[in-house]
Amino acid sequence: MKPLNSSPLPPLRRLPFLNPKFLSSKPRSESPPFSENPNPSSGFPEEIAPKSDFPEKPTLEIEFHENPVASDPNQGEFAAPISQDSELTQTSVISTLLSHKSKPYSAIKYFKWAERERGLVRGVDAVCVLLHILMGSPNTHERAKMLLNQYVSGDSGPVPGVFVDHLVDCAKRFDFELESQVFGYLLNSYVRANRIECAIDCFNRMLEHEMYPCVTYVNILLTELVRRNMIGEAREVCDKMALRGFGGDRVTLHVMMRGCLKQGKPDEAEEYFREARARGVELDAASYSVAIEAFCKKPNSCLALELLNEMRKMGWVPSMVTFSSVIAACVKQRNMVEATRIKDGMVSCGNPINLVVATSLMKGYCVQGNLESALALFNTIIEDGLTPNRVTYAILIEYCCKNGNMEKAYELYKQMKHMNILPDVFIVNYLIRGFLKYRSFEDASKFFDEAVECGVANVFSYNNILSWLCGKGKVSEACSLWDKMMSKGVVPNVVSYNSKIHGYCRIGNMEHAHDVFVEMLKRDLKPNDVTYSILINGYFKNSDVERAFDVFDDMVAAKISPTGFTVGIVIDGLCRAGRTSEASEMLKKIVARGFVPGCISYNSIIDGYIKEGDINSALAVYREMCEGEVSPNVVTYTSIINGFCKSNQIDMALKMWNEMKNKGIEVDVTAYSALIDGFCKRRDMRTAHELFSELLEVGLSPNVVVYSSMISGFRNLNNMEAALDMHNKMIRDGIPCDLKAYTTLIDGLLREGELQSATDLYSEMLQKGIIPDTNTYTVLINALHNKGQLESARKNLEDMDRRGMTPSVHFYNTLIAGNFKEGNLQEAFRLHDEMLDKGLVPDDNTYDTLVNGKFQASCFRCGVSSEPLACSMVWTSRRRRLLLMHFPKVLRCWYGFMEAAAACLVRAGALLVPIHQLVSL
Repeated sequence: MKPLNSSPLPPLRRLPFLNPKFLSSKPRSESPPFSENPNPSSGFPEEIAPKSDFPEKPTLEIEFHENPVASDPNQGEFAAPISQDSELTQTSVISTLLSHKSKPYSAIKYFKWAERERGLVRGVDAVCVLLHILMGSPNTHERAKMLLNQYVSGDSGPVPGVFVDHLVDCAKRFDFELESQVFGYLLNSYVRANRIECAIDCFNRMLEHEMYPCVTYVNILLTELVRRNMIGEAREVCDKMALRGFGGDRVTLHVMMRGCLKQGKPDEAEEYFREARARGVELDAASYSVAIEAFCKKPNSCLALELLNEMRKMGWVPSMVTFSSVIAACVKQRNMVEATRIKDGMVSCGNPINLVVATSLMKGYCVQGNLESALALFNTIIEDGLTPNRVTYAILIEYCCKNGNMEKAYELYKQMKHMNILPDVFIVNYLIRGFLKYRSFEDASKFFDEAVECGVANVFSYNNILSWLCGKGKVSEACSLWDKMMSKGVVPNVVSYNSKIHGYCRIGNMEHAHDVFVEMLKRDLKPNDVTYSILINGYFKNSDVERAFDVFDDMVAAKISPTGFTVGIVIDGLCRAGRTSEASEMLKKIVARGFVPGCISYNSIIDGYIKEGDINSALAVYREMCEGEVSPNVVTYTSIINGFCKSNQIDMALKMWNEMKNKGIEVDVTAYSALIDGFCKRRDMRTAHELFSELLEVGLSPNVVVYSSMISGFRNLNNMEAALDMHNKMIRDGIPCDLKAYTTLIDGLLREGELQSATDLYSEMLQKGIIPDTNTYTVLINALHNKGQLESARKNLEDMDRRGMTPSVHFYNTLIAGNFKEGNLQEAFRLHDEMLDKGLVPDDNTYDTLVNGKFQASCFRCGVSSEPLACSMVWTSRRRRLLLMHFPKVLRCWYGFMEAAAACLVRAGALLVPIHQLVSL
């Protein structure tokens, strides 16, 4: 500390009182002049001293007689007052006090006598003189502290700055040695009196006078500031001391680090610790513990472990709190190996594992995906007699729900209720989401109803159910739940409205979706980017591109910046509408404005061009993507590989495949599926099977698309044995066979004449609830046609009608051809009329069957005895139009047709239509 007398003293001056209560009853000019040998002649008033807010500290109590005489043999006596009636002045009191400068006990007795017996009002100078006298002897330091505690405990004293100024001024005027300790006492008194602002003012004025209080009293001030959350003020006090070369001690460090942690600033706590170590401050275990806590808050488990090891090397045993903090930090940084090691070290120090440590370790295991270890530890602490709390149960229930272990989650829920630990709304919502995802809506609904009855469910609980219902398109049920929510007084939020809007968009009812949006605005709820994105996506899915753009413009007008998600929806919507070029131009404009699109937007455009068969434009977008430093992902490469396979550029597909793998992009099942399908369509089943085997080797599970491609490939090679093996493997692996795979297998078996096996597969498909589509029926019709089973084919056509399916032109062509082959001309033309009634346009194959050489080969073999009136029945006006539709082809075969027709009619002996009329057709 700087010597108190090392700096020149300021010029002598008297500072005015700021409070008139400190002035005597007469002006200072009327007071008698100060005398070296004062003769007090005034009485003493009764003491008026504010009570301290700290009753545990003794107050100054000194008894006086009417004519007090000092009885301390070491301090001497002071004379009794000359006249009881004469008035005491501040000047006379100060003079008398100074006469007892070397007799502090006599001085304090006189001061008290003057106050109590003669009504002396305390003046700041008199108090300062008395304080200096008392500070002159170590034996009366406690009396000085008591006097200061009494003096500052009320609101009648001078402001702190004035008090400090007078202390300094009196020391200079009356030749007292300026003791810094008295300033420390004063600072402490302000803190004790809960006058913290005055304490700060006192500290600042002391620094201005270069009076530096003992660090102990500064620490008291800092502790109180931190306790009151005045961390900024504490930091200023600490910094001012540091600027003057006083950085404090380990207590200062401890207090300031605690303050930083209380303010949530572990970095600043760390900085205080590093500075203290650099200054050579002798640190203790408490300082290390707080520093470790600061590192754990960041978290920086490595530095926390270093300090923990230093503590143990110094022979200090870390507390349970310190061990717990380090373990929690390791868990946060997913270092479970080190967390377990620290736990073992804590136990070896004689500290049993507590609930905080156990819960932290359980959380760590859960985050790692090791739910079994977390549950095992839970069972262990139960056996050890620890009682889990709500936090412990919440962690285990959350991760049981996330892992789909709903039985265990619900068991834990019932267990905590049995222990009278009330579940909070977070636990309830974990369970609701888990039931919805992994069990059933019925289970989730029952649990939700229970939560509503218990009064635990909140708007987020309702939102979970609403979101599920609306996502499934069950809008009526969602509206009923909405009404229930409103009746319970639960106010819907933005998420609630977003779910309801999504539900209407899901079923294509955009009018109601818009109405919900308007209602949301009326309730003063501000739509967010998700709200607008849902509406935009809904309009795009309903092919209302213009309305989608109107909503997008409204979003921008509302000053809601479109996110990457929103932009992705717009780009994808345009691509799905077949406006990929427009989407590409829009993306370029967005990029030019500084928006950085995500990979999804580029992928939508690439996929759009692929679907349009424009592989070159897709590659151009891919290059733009790479140049814009947007890294392609597996979806990007899969789309391009699929495009190359569709355009029969299998070598380029393999090149992209290898590029993707060389970049370290993890290949998924969809990518394998695209390439396998390409080789299957090329009938290169050897390479396709190699890729299939590679897919299994890397740990992926083939999906139904992969199996369908393989089955179709083997069918195309007429290798039905391999195709059926794939089907059997598919069933063994638990992959449900879809309609496409069944149709392919049935077609292959029918081609080989395996009618019974095909029928068995068809029955199996129907038993699984798989509804045949037009392709399936076409396969069946072709087979039945080839087998001459036209009646069965006709029943399939009726079955399609019952299911509301419209047969294809090829379907009708097959039936028409079959009936002509069998000589059923009337049924063949009825099928043709039915095809026209359903809006189907006959194609060239229809014409070939009805008009050309095929007609000659089959229709005009009627004979006189079997079809005498056949040709007179076929040419209605409607069928004449059929001939006109195919007039160019009719001309090419006309003469052959006429010759065959005339011969047929002559043979039938019923030439009801003259030749010139036939020509006029």
